Amino acid sequence: MTSGNTVKGPASYFPSIEQKYGRPIAEWKELIRSSPLTRHGELVTWLKTEHGLGHGHANALVAHTLAEK
Repeated sequence: MTSGNTVKGPASYFPSIEQKYGRPIAEWKELIRSSPLTRHGELVTWLKTEHGLGHGHANALVAHTLAEK
């Protein structure tokens, strides 16, 4: 039996992001939305330098958040 609920794309990183950094995804997304930065690359760099996220995790959060707009 195969599951049709396999999470793909940026959201597949969410469980490990929450576990590693101790913040819920909703909180990360709110940080991204409240940032004065708007460009993908700027936001990724900001998460890495200001919040200590790895590149893949920062990229996944930014991509998923910006896709909601």
